[in-house]
Amino acid sequence: MTNILELQNVSSYYGQLCALSGISINVEKGKIVTMIGANGAGKSTLLKTICGLIEAKKGKIVFDGKDVTNKKTEVLVGFGLSLVPEGREIFTDLTVQENILLGAACHLRKATKQDIEGRFQSVYDIFPRLMERKNQLGGTLSGGEQQMLAVGRGLMSKPSLLLLDEPSMGLAPQFVKEIFRVIKKLNDGGTTILLVEQNVKAALETGDKGYVLQNGKIAMEGSASDLMNNGDIRRMYLGEERL
Repeated sequence: MTNILELQNVSSYYGQLCALSGISINVEKGKIVTMIGANGAGKSTLLKTICGLIEAKKGKIVFDGKDVTNKKTEVLVGFGLSLVPEGREIFTDLTVQENILLGAACHLRKATKQDIEGRFQSVYDIFPRLMERKNQLGGTLSGGEQQMLAVGRGLMSKPSLLLLDEPSMGLAPQFVKEIFRVIKKLNDGGTTILLVEQNVKAALETGDKGYVLQNGKIAMEGSASDLMNNGDIRRMYLGEERL
């Protein structure tokens, strides 16, 4: 299989503090790859480094065969990369429809009205609740609906690789199930996904491959099923005794 994303010995810093050290990972086209680890392990930093929001001081990032190390975020979006950030970061004083439209900002000059309408329809097909609330302000939505909105905004650029940062954080159980159902549906439709997620069980049940990040370094990798059955993973992240 072809890798859509490769990180080769990537390191990044916050000032003098090394946040990521020698990270090498591969994301195969058409797969769901999940990144797990404790709070502060560097998971969100990793996604921000891929997206050009944090500078990679060392190493190389290759996306869809192109060296994109430290490329501007808007350039990466144009290439087919999209990040749904931790905490959603929606605009609470804009309507649902206006928030979603912002996801296509890098494409508006070239896209036709028909194309934009088609993108909206694709988002509303996945999230019918957003269609019902398209004229509501983003700040009036529930937490689960805001997460749907953040994902919908990310889909407006028609990404070939979707980066999801803690999509289930703070959600009620019914919305957690819905978000993971959507993740699987998007992947079945051809979107490759790199998933950072605190719900380790759901992430590994959904993913094809997984990495464990500890203190800014890759501590373990393997198929999602192998990691799920690993005694140390189950003890550290699922609260079980060592098998």
